[in-house]
Amino acid sequence: MASIAFIVIAYLIGSLSFAVIVSRALGLPDPHTYGSGNPGATNVLRTGNKLAAALTLAGDGAKGWLAVFLAQAFAWRFGLGGAATAAVALAVFAGHLWPLFFRFRGGKGVATAAGILFALDWRIGLGTLATWLVVAVVFRYSSLAGLVAAVFAPLFTALALGFGVHAAAVLAIAALLVWRHAENIRKLLAGQERRIGEKRSPEISPPPAARRDPSAGAP
Repeated sequence: MASIAFIVIAYLIGSLSFAVIVSRALGLPDPHTYGSGNPGATNVLRTGNKLAAALTLAGDGAKGWLAVFLAQAFAWRFGLGGAATAAVALAVFAGHLWPLFFRFRGGKGVATAAGILFALDWRIGLGTLATWLVVAVVFRYSSLAGLVAAVFAPLFTALALGFGVHAAAVLAIAALLVWRHAENIRKLLAGQERRIGEKRSPEISPPPAARRDPSAGAP
């Protein structure tokens, strides 16, 4: 019963979509309605509000860290071991992807995954962050950096904590993260993905699903 409580609490923490919360607080448009439609820091940055993007990044990362930290700090008091922490890591990540409070329309999970990794072990978080930075600086694709970091994260976890439940949980998180980046992968292969710092029209455009082909309905 205690393990279920930890999992539910972690999921609810993950369901706090900071892209939406911060945007509402600062009077910005709902991040679901422009750009990629993804409620994450990168999309929020398209508004030109760097503070909002930074707060979104910090909030999404902090909630992943907090959920795992709480499990590590208190689960043992209920006789729960590493499996409970691994389950909590998956639950908070699932909450970010499918948030209860925002009609299950969540983000891609890069920041939340980073928070989870740092909570599990700072070496895992630091190694994954370094991987992201190297790829981002060299290739200037945020999505590619996230994908490569996701591939290496389970390896870093296994090296730091062994091939156990934590490595399995991180592997599952990495697989979900790659799946959520399916559209980015297609754009990367087609050479259409936006690079970090690429300048485009400052006007906020609707997400791909909301855009209509101007020729649609034409005779």
